[in-house]
Amino acid sequence: MVKRINLALQGGGAHGAFTWGVLDRILEDERIEIASISGTSAGAMNGAALKAGMMNGGRDGARENLDWFWAQVGAVTDDSLSSWMDAMSPATSILSAAMSYSPAYAAIDFTSRLMSPYGAGLFYTNTLKPIVDQMKFDAVCADTGPELYVCATNVRTGKIKMFSGAAITSDALMASACLPTVYKAVEIDGEAYWDGGYTGNPALFPLFEGHLPADVVVVNINPLHRDDIPTDPQAIQNRINEISFNSSLLRELRAIKFVKRLLSAGSVSEDVMKNVLVHMISDDALMNDLSVATKSVPNPVVLSRLKAAGRAAADGFLSAHFDDLGERDTVDFEAMFKA
Repeated sequence: MVKRINLALQGGGAHGAFTWGVLDRILEDERIEIASISGTSAGAMNGAALKAGMMNGGRDGARENLDWFWAQVGAVTDDSLSSWMDAMSPATSILSAAMSYSPAYAAIDFTSRLMSPYGAGLFYTNTLKPIVDQMKFDAVCADTGPELYVCATNVRTGKIKMFSGAAITSDALMASACLPTVYKAVEIDGEAYWDGGYTGNPALFPLFEGHLPADVVVVNINPLHRDDIPTDPQAIQNRINEISFNSSLLRELRAIKFVKRLLSAGSVSEDVMKNVLVHMISDDALMNDLSVATKSVPNPVVLSRLKAAGRAAADGFLSAHFDDLGERDTVDFEAMFKA
């Protein structure tokens, strides 16, 4: 039996390689049909790469195009070489700590704290542009295949902006991933945009349309919970960003919970409000071992481990909850919103 789902893909820089692994595993399972995708930042990149590949080569094409995209970012896609590198490298927490004190990250951190990207003058460059420009946008914007929605934040109004269909251009993808401390705002039709994570990470409401399936699978890469209180400046700023980038998602999930209560009480009918079934694929334990450095500086070993973790998390979800799709939520709302 084929089950149709919607995917909601969070942003989180290089940690989006976790989503790469999730998608790679889901695409293997022919019992799953992806009806639509809402993505922000790295989630938008993953969604665009998946759709472009699927339009040109089906499920295998989607997996190959995701591999291509992450190879451009810095991943090693040769499994034997990746396994050798993984075996020769330290534990993820140690590698993350080492990267936090690396010259590459120190340069990024120092520059972002002291200089606006507008101060770079002729030396300014958007490092995403050479990669994003290679996307096959005729396929990304195709009327067939999964519907794709890309989220960005309007700088002047602070409102969310959703791009879909022919509006998903190279600029739209770069706008969705535009961290204002790193990149200049992306101008589209006279409006300036920053990273979509500030207003929708990811935005769920495009997935509530009546013609779409009830199931929304959120791929979460910003940990909802951290065991330790951050004490150094980098860790504090990272946790501020995680809380900020999760806040819009939690607001939408709380609204879904409220609607469910109304439906259960009979206050409204499903003809008026849709009973959205929410699921989540995540690995907070791994994300707790990572840092803002691993999010900012792509490292082949970290990317490989993130992909493997994503595949494992998706495999575990499908094994445990495939039968729940179309039937019930697998997110525990009461535990999620417990004070």
